[in-house]
Amino acid sequence: MQLDLGSDPRTDVLRRLQAALIQRFGRIIRPPDKRRSPEWVLVHGVIGAQTKTAASNASTDGLLEEFGNWDAVAEVPVDKLESRLQRQTFPSVAAQRLSDCLNAIVEERGSVDLRHLSNLPTEEAIAWLETLPGVARKNSAGVMNASTLNRKAMVIDGHHRRIMQRMGIVPAKADTAKTYNALMPIVPNEWSAEDMDEHHLLLKKLGQTFCRPRKAECEGCPARADCQTGTQSSPAR
Repeated sequence: MQLDLGSDPRTDVLRRLQAALIQRFGRIIRPPDKRRSPEWVLVHGVIGAQTKTAASNASTDGLLEEFGNWDAVAEVPVDKLESRLQRQTFPSVAAQRLSDCLNAIVEERGSVDLRHLSNLPTEEAIAWLETLPGVARKNSAGVMNASTLNRKAMVIDGHHRRIMQRMGIVPAKADTAKTYNALMPIVPNEWSAEDMDEHHLLLKKLGQTFCRPRKAECEGCPARADCQTGTQSSPAR
């Protein structure tokens, strides 16, 4: 006989955290018409290392506008791609990664087309994406969750990972993949893909305001009641 040990208490922490962040920041919901194709989200992630979202958005849209489709972008020489990616923090790295990634898809699929992912289980699709050059867990989960695929996969950036570590929900030195693997089993069952997307966007907002990289501003933080770091810090005088 298998004993019912109950749900993981961290699941309730995530529920409370979501409610507290919505109360503080309001709803942050990605409208359906703002969801891009999986290919667009993939490119955005591949070129986006340490670059502000708005700059990567402009670069990704610019490539598509200039060359018409991703198959044409795959044929562009790397030095020409680099000249089009000057908004990125590391344009030469972004150009090489993008060229390698798109051409790997063409070699395997015949064109830059990710429609086959809709027929795969989410974890299998994520594993396939991570075989591509320049694609790690943040990007693969983003393709599945934030695109028109709209799957239940938690996107984890530096803000998200840092907050989960400081709260004690994941190990202190967990990288993005380990954070993802720790979080996915404890996500509330009732959360939809849209809820998970909003959770990520809310945590990004929290990381930009209270839970900053160099110093956590715990006083007044909406996550403090459930945060190991916050409850251990002294109140501001």
